[in-house]
Amino acid sequence: MISDEELMQRVARGEQEAYSQLYDRHSAMVLGLIYKVTGERRLSEDLLQETFWRVWEKANTFNPEKGKFTTWMYSIARRQAIDSHRRRQARPPLSYSEDAQQLMERLPSSVDVPKKVQMIGEAYEVRAALEELPEEQREVIQMAYFEGKTRREIAAETETPLGTVHTRARLALLRLRKLFDDKEDE
Repeated sequence: MISDEELMQRVARGEQEAYSQLYDRHSAMVLGLIYKVTGERRLSEDLLQETFWRVWEKANTFNPEKGKFTTWMYSIARRQAIDSHRRRQARPPLSYSEDAQQLMERLPSSVDVPKKVQMIGEAYEVRAALEELPEEQREVIQMAYFEGKTRREIAAETETPLGTVHTRARLALLRLRKLFDDKEDE
């Protein structure tokens, strides 16, 4: 059996068969590691793909003299999982379809009622503005801001090139800015 380190040398030369062997050999363990951190199956599967994409992308940086392949790969997977977990903790996902009562309950108790009402009104204005965006742009904004996904995650999930996701997000944000600037001028 060919060692992981030998396979990585072949992957660094662009050999897809070697990459496939590494994936088949290690994907289940990597998925388990990621799942331990995230606790979410779908997210873990996405991060598994991201991890192996990085293995492919950074294959030439792997140095067998510095350690085993599995240690290197698991550190990539672990960082992916921890970074994803931190992003979600820092910015818990909102629901695009929450009603006023649900929004009121989610707001911190330290916020007074008039401020909560104002915030709910603003949330409805944002939803109305989102409805004016083209579907592709709205999808990117919803996934990024309401689901807490990175643009790279959006690209992978929607099977859209990353550059296209960046463009859709930029155009959507420009359009939203214009909509809100026009509203202020009224």
